[in-house]
Amino acid sequence: MSDAWIRIERDGLSAEINPFGAELSRLTDSDGRELLWGGDPAWWTGRAPLLFPVVGGLNGGVYRLSDQTYPMPKHGFARTKAFKVVEQTADRVLLRLEADEQTRAVYPFEFRLDVAFAIEDGALANTVTVSNLGDGEMPASFGFHPALRWPLPYGGEKLEHLLRFEQPQPAPIRRVGDDGLVRPDRLPTPVQGRDMALREELFVNDAVIFDDLASRRLVYGAPGHPGVEVAFPDCPHLGVWTKPGADYICIEPWSGFADAQGYTGDIRDKPGVFLMAQGKPKAFLMTIKPQSQVLES
Repeated sequence: MSDAWIRIERDGLSAEINPFGAELSRLTDSDGRELLWGGDPAWWTGRAPLLFPVVGGLNGGVYRLSDQTYPMPKHGFARTKAFKVVEQTADRVLLRLEADEQTRAVYPFEFRLDVAFAIEDGALANTVTVSNLGDGEMPASFGFHPALRWPLPYGGEKLEHLLRFEQPQPAPIRRVGDDGLVRPDRLPTPVQGRDMALREELFVNDAVIFDDLASRRLVYGAPGHPGVEVAFPDCPHLGVWTKPGADYICIEPWSGFADAQGYTGDIRDKPGVFLMAQGKPKAFLMTIKPQSQVLES
């Protein structure tokens, strides 16, 4: 399989996808402005990795399934696997990953991960479908992890940028400890009404985690300037993350999250994990859409 990125485009919007990890690697609007972070290993090696079959870290780097223990890296293995291109046209592409000898050693399930990218209605639509091809229930989590430029190329200073949720977000948030696992305490939300001002000090202790999320859509940008809408109708959780000093902000729709500190239970009982029956696939959609109208002050 070629390592070359796959380009799709329509109506001026273009995207490039790396088959290694089925990772969105460029997103350019109709005026040629780059919306996705360009990548710099000095800060982070990713651009928009897909998180499967776990989201976040595991206690001790392992999970438990019945009487067995399996190692699993943070965010799973999908982001480090080569996907096969199944279909490709000018404005869409479908990539696929299926279980192999390597994955079965750490995740003993017959899965299929179909990753579709399409440009339609002025947006990039990324649909990921998880299927259980084996017998019995398959536990899994899934997450998106796109890094958008901070600041966006639409004007406004970096610290003027915010996230504007479709609904108020009054519920407390979660944070992870130094071990990368979810702490037991809940903290006051950084969202005032519907707006979350973006400040680097928010991310000194890693991601802001919304595990009780009212919204499935938000707009990112600086008031008085156009922004970018991110919609995620199938993901009940959200992480927001950067490394202080970096020029990206990750808006991460999830279905699942890291282990709680001290968690030693079966992965099938872990909060955020979904159980999949054979023949009943589960799909997750995320759309990223540049906005022509300005974000109101």
